[in-house]
Amino acid sequence: MNGFNFPVQWVLVNLAVGVPERLAVRTVPVRAPEDLLARLPHSEALAWVRHGDGLVGWGEAARVAVPPGEDRFTWAREWLAALFDAATVDDPLQVPGSGPVAFGSFSFDHRSGESVLIVPRTVLGRRDGRAWYTTIGEHADPLTLLRPPAPPSGVRWADGHVTAPRHMRAVAAAVERIRAGHLSKVVLARDLLAVAEEPIDSRILLRRLADRFPSCYTFACAGLVGATPELLVRRMGGQVESLVLAGTIARGPDEDSSAATLFTSAKDREEHSYAADMVRAALAPLCRDLTVPAEPRILRLSNLIHLATPVRGRLDEERSVLDVVGALHPTPAVGGTPTDAALDLVRELEAMDRGRYAGPVGWIDARGDGEWGIALRCARVEGPRARLYAGGGIVAGSDPAAELAETQTKLRAMQYAIEG
Repeated sequence: MNGFNFPVQWVLVNLAVGVPERLAVRTVPVRAPEDLLARLPHSEALAWVRHGDGLVGWGEAARVAVPPGEDRFTWAREWLAALFDAATVDDPLQVPGSGPVAFGSFSFDHRSGESVLIVPRTVLGRRDGRAWYTTIGEHADPLTLLRPPAPPSGVRWADGHVTAPRHMRAVAAAVERIRAGHLSKVVLARDLLAVAEEPIDSRILLRRLADRFPSCYTFACAGLVGATPELLVRRMGGQVESLVLAGTIARGPDEDSSAATLFTSAKDREEHSYAADMVRAALAPLCRDLTVPAEPRILRLSNLIHLATPVRGRLDEERSVLDVVGALHPTPAVGGTPTDAALDLVRELEAMDRGRYAGPVGWIDARGDGEWGIALRCARVEGPRARLYAGGGIVAGSDPAAELAETQTKLRAMQYAIEG
C-alpha cells in the first residue's frame, strides 16, 4: 500500500517511543491557488516549490531527529513506514504528494546528528493545474494569516567559520593533494553570517528566492531555507529522474560567450564528468533502464550558468525515494571523488560542521514517491541569525582566487534573499 518494506517490529518499537499511534489524514481536492507560498500562515514554514507547483506545509503532526550513521536513510524510511502504515488515510486523489507527507532535511556528513523529518498537520499541494489540501487531526482554520511577513531589517554581516583567506588556503592545499594523486576532486565550502534586528521570517526569503529563481527548487525545512538548482532524485511510481550539476561560471553580460567558455573548459568538464559518472554508477544497479546523455547541457540561471546532465531511469523493483537518496548521497558534486578520501579531506580542510548544507532536502509521501534536492544556495535561519553557505569543486586545475570568486557569486543568492 505505501511503497515501503519494513519489519513489523519497527511499528511496535517506534510507537513505544512516542510516534503517534494513528494519524487521521484527510486529503480533498481544492481550487488551485495562485500562490502556494502566500498561504503560509507563519514563519515556521515547510516548502518545496518550483515554477509555482509543489508543496507547502505547516504545523507538526510528527517530528523526529534521525540518528547519525551510514544507515540513516534506511532508518528514516522505516520510521516513516511505521508511522504512515498505522495512519487512517482518506485520500481520493492518490497522486504524488497527496495523503500524509513528510518533509526532510539530512546532514551532509553521516556523522552529524542534525537530520530531521517533519510530518506537517497541514499540506497544500499543486501540480499540473490540480491542487489538494491535506489535514491531520482536528484544528482551527490553518489558512488564517497568523503573522504577516516582514523583511529583515538592520542586517549586519560577519565572517563565518571559514573566512575568505582561510578558504583560499584550503583550496591551495586541496590542489596539492590532488596533484599528488591522493584523490581526483574535492568540494570545499565556506560560510557567511547575517544578523538582523529581529527574527528573520523565512517566508520573505522563500518569496524572494522563488521570484528570482523560479526554475530552482525553493525549499524550507526546520530552519534551512534556500533555492537549489540540483535535483538529486524525483521518484514518481517506478520512474526516477536526477539532474547532475557540476561546473559553474558567472553569467556575464554576454551569456552565450560565458556558456561557451564553460562548455569548453577542461577543468569544468572534468569536474562534471566525475559527478555524472558517479550518478550513473549509483543508479545502474537500481534500474532496469537508465538514460544518461554522453554530453552535458547548459543550464542558465539568473546569476550563474552550470553544466547539467539529466538522468532518467525505471526502477527494477519497488523502492522508496529514500532508498535512491541513500544510494546517491553524497555525489561528487558536493563531496568529491573518491568519496571516502574526499570526505576525509573536507573534514580536515574545512574544519567546520556543514550541518545540513549540501545534504538531501525534500519530501516523501506514503507511497514512497517524492522529490529530493541538494541543499545548495541556502541558509540556516535561527531567530535573527542566518548562516549562509557556498562551495565549489576543486580539481587539479583549480585556482584559489577563482574558487573564492565562485563562492562569492553563489552566496549572492541568499544575500539578496535576506537584504532584498
